[in-house]
Amino acid sequence: MSISVKFFASLRERIGIDSRELEAADVNTVSDAWLAATGKTMEDNILFAVNQKYVAVDSPVSDGDEVAFFPPVTGG
Repeated sequence: MSISVKFFASLRERIGIDSRELEAADVNTVSDAWLAATGKTMEDNILFAVNQKYVAVDSPVSDGDEVAFFPPVTGG
C-alpha cells in the first residue's frame, strides 16, 4: 500500500523531484511524507494538500492518499 507524493512548480525544480510513492506504513503525517520523500527538513513557507484539500503540516495521511507540496504563491 502506498501514498503518492507530488511536488509542483519551482519547488519541484529546486529539490529535483516531481513525484514519489511511499510505503503507507512509514508515513503518518504530511510532515512525515515530506521527510520520507526528500530526506530534508521542510521549509517554512511550503503549502501542502492531501487529496486536493489544503491541510496543516501535522494532518494525518493514509494509504491511497495523494500529498502535494507547492511553493509559496505570490501575486501582483
